[in-house]
Order: sequence, then C-alpha cells, then structure tokens
Amino acid sequence: MRITFLGHASLSIEIEDVIILVDPFISGNPKASSIDVNELDADYILVTHAHQDHILDVETIAKRTEATIISNFEIVNYFQAKGLEGHPMNHGGNWDFEFGKLKYVNAIHTSSFPDGKYGGQPGGFIIEGERKTIYIAGDTALTMDMKLIPMHTRLDLAILPIGDNFTMGIEDAILASDFVKCDKILGYHFDTFGYIEIDHEMAKRKFFEQGKDLMLLDIGDSIEL
Repeated sequence: MRITFLGHASLSIEIEDVIILVDPFISGNPKASSIDVNELDADYILVTHAHQDHILDVETIAKRTEATIISNFEIVNYFQAKGLEGHPMNHGGNWDFEFGKLKYVNAIHTSSFPDGKYGGQPGGFIIEGERKTIYIAGDTALTMDMKLIPMHTRLDLAILPIGDNFTMGIEDAILASDFVKCDKILGYHFDTFGYIEIDHEMAKRKFFEQGKDLMLLDIGDSIEL
C-alpha cells in the first residue's frame, strides 16, 4: 500500500493496481501547484464530507477517469445527479470492494455543499487492503467513538487532522491515537490556510514524547506500508 500526500486533506492511495483518491482539493490549493489535477488517476474517490476544500476536484476527476465516488448517501446522490458513478454508504456500514474492505465510520464536523445544500453527516473511512489497515479520520473533533475502532481491527496507520481550529489539534490528535491504539500517525489538514498553520517540529516532538511517530509529508511525497 502506497500513500501519497496531495496537500490539505487530499491523498492518493495505491493498493496493488487500484488507485483511490481521498477528498481531492488540488486546483484551489496554491500550495499544491506541483500537482496537476488533470494527470491524477483514480479508480475510486472517497469523500469524507461536502465542504469545498474536500470536493472541489471530485467532478472533474470523476468525469475524466470514470472513477466511482464513495461517500455518504447524500453526497453520492449529489454526484450521481451529475451523471457520475457512485456507491453510497452510511455510518457503521462495510462493503467489500476490489481493493479490500471499506468501513464508513463516525466523525464530528459539519457538512454542506458550497451552494448551501445539505451534505449529509461527515464521516471517516477504515480501509483494509493488501494485509494493511488504515484509518482516515476526515475532518473531526476528538470523539469517544474512536475507541470502537480497535474493537474491530488493528490499525497499521492512523491519518488524523492536526491543524486545529476546524478540527482536532495536536493534543487531541495524540489522544485520538491512544483511542484507536495506533502509534504511527500521518498528519493532514494543516498549513493550507492561516487558521490551521502549525509548528512542525513542535508537533513531531509532542507525539515523540508520547512514544508516537508523527509523519508530516511534503506535498507529492509518499510512504509505503
């Protein structure tokens, strides 16, 4: 499993020969100018919620690649009405896709489309594929629901928002890693805007002091699990 950071909360995940994009927000992010949205491949697009900084490039990419959009019922309906392929899910649901098992889990946030339409309830995803399991938290506050995750599965990586203000900050993300029982963390949803800028060295040090490994990738960089 190869995970590439595309800036903000956008990821590309390769599981064998399947490419999954998560919350593609590329063309509107000046920090991601090194990424050409027209060259991104995708078989599936996971969407955690309907805010613009998570769906901006979904339609463009899905039209070109014919990717299947996976999200909550309301978001998938929204994109299906535009003629795009989708697979609706809701909280607690599982589905076996060609890349592995996917579970849609709770997140605490808001969710509305840029035009104000209701975007359903926000969520996160647990992906089990290629004998690895990762948790993509989405935009969320710290929540006790995270403690349910290790009751079902053992995580190899937790991908957590750390920018604060709109989501968890560093301290709550450390607690979240305790809740999900995973000490290997990929941070995301940081630095894109002034509200969520962080001190990288301080963040890594705080995680390290708790016996945890926080990875902060440069845009375009990847890790292998």
